[in-house]
Amino acid sequence: MPTTVKVIRTQEFVRARPNGTFDLEASEQMLMDIAKASANMQDVQVLIDVRHARGALTAGDLWYLADRLGRYRHAFSGKTAVLCPTEKFDRARFFALVADGKGFDVQAFTSYEEAMTWLAGEET
Repeated sequence: MPTTVKVIRTQEFVRARPNGTFDLEASEQMLMDIAKASANMQDVQVLIDVRHARGALTAGDLWYLADRLGRYRHAFSGKTAVLCPTEKFDRARFFALVADGKGFDVQAFTSYEEAMTWLAGEET
């Protein structure tokens, strides 16, 4: 079965101010832009690739972004995989748990292949 996967790289999802602190408002704007881009698509699966992200979002920042997914439910109505480095897996898993609690199908992965397999609906 064909699957449409939208890949979101770190620089598209997480925005930082010149002083290096994260700009959550700009990050939320990116969620809105993703929602607009996928408005005419059906059954879109999303891969958020944060393997090259600098710094770390706080638990509050992660909760805020997961909470904002609800404003763009259509764009994130399918599966969403968060691809991260092993050392940041706990943070990605926290984001996935918060999003899951809000009714989204989000999973954290450290392997690109496993993330794509899950998005395609195949068993690993």
